[in-house]
Order: sequence, then structure tokens, then C-alpha cells
Amino acid sequence: MGTAPSDAVALFGGADLSKWKSGNAEAKWKIENGEMVVSGGGDLQTKDEFGPDFQLHLEWTAPVPAKGKGQGRGNSGVFLFGRYEIQILDNFENQTYPDGQATAIYGYMPPQVNASRKPGEWQTYDILFEAPRFKEGKLEKPAVVTVLHNGIVTQNRTVLIGGTPHKAVGTYQAHGEKGPIRLQDHGNPIRFRNIWIREMKIPSPEDVGSGPVLGK
Repeated sequence: MGTAPSDAVALFGGADLSKWKSGNAEAKWKIENGEMVVSGGGDLQTKDEFGPDFQLHLEWTAPVPAKGKGQGRGNSGVFLFGRYEIQILDNFENQTYPDGQATAIYGYMPPQVNASRKPGEWQTYDILFEAPRFKEGKLEKPAVVTVLHNGIVTQNRTVLIGGTPHKAVGTYQAHGEKGPIRLQDHGNPIRFRNIWIREMKIPSPEDVGSGPVLGK
């Protein structure tokens, strides 16, 4: 388990769920051995909002022994701004539809590779998210996301076409420059640890290309 950067906001460090809520009530998931466990009561959402751009780190593990198959095995999700889902799934030797795999932008973009570890082993997600920009209620710039799964790039500056509804084509609905992080209760006892976030400007390839060249 890595250490969060000095400028990061710790969302879960193993002690309590004070940064989270279940709807308008206190968070209802359990803490066991310093780990947050999906244990009924619906999704969890951060009390604070973040954005427009950020790096989100989280670690999770699927139940052992593995139960179910496809979408019924080790299923959860992390929703950026509460509406753009990065899929969480026990995808180790477990086939499912492409845009429902671990680190898929759910219902839209499959991961470039299946980087899943065995159930019971800790998985890491590092997500770089650039929120969409709106002007006078209209989309000015779409959202862009990069995901590293266990240190392997599985989404590389993927442009989102909108939200990630179930069995529907995503569209954009104008929203603010900040939004919550939401973790999904899909009925499987996924465990989480070491969740942190840092608001930051994420350089685009154009920004990187325009920088100074060493030695010139």
C-alpha cells in the first residue's frame, strides 16, 4: 500500500468513514481490519466535491473464494462526478462483455488490456480525470480520462461521449466544475483501502509539446 502525496486529500485511510455518506445519511458500509467493505445500504458518495480535474487513487480486492461469473462476480464501480463510471470487476479468468470489464468506461469503452490480478489480491486504480467544460449550458469540451490498472495503462486519454447509463447511449447534462466521488454497491462484498484524491491541472499533449527543451 503506497503513501498518498503531501497535497492529496485522504478519502479513506482505514480509520473511519467520515468523508462519506449514504444518500443524506451517514455512511452504512462496514470497516474491517482497516478496510472499507461493501455491506449493503446502497452506494457511498463523498461529502465533498472535487474538480474540475484530479488524480484519484484507490485500492480494492474481490472476495475469496470467487463466486458467480460475468457481471455477477466482484462487481462495483467508481463514479467520477457521481456520473462517469469506471468499472470495478473481478475480471481474472472471468469473461464478460468488453465494455463491462475492469477499468472499462462502463457501457462505452473497453480497457486496452486486462490487467486484473487474482481475487484476494489488491488491485490499484490510478485515474486522471479532466472534467467536461460547459458554457451557458452547452458542452464546450468533453471529459477525458486516463486509467492505470496495477500500473498498466488501460485507458489512454479516452474522450467520453457523456455519462454512463446502463444499456443506453451516454449524453452530457450540464453540471458544475466540481462533483463527488461515488462508490457502487452492486451486491458484492468488495473491499477498499487507501483512497485519496488530488485536484490538479492535467497537461494535455499540446501543453507538453509546447514546453522548453532541455539543453536549448
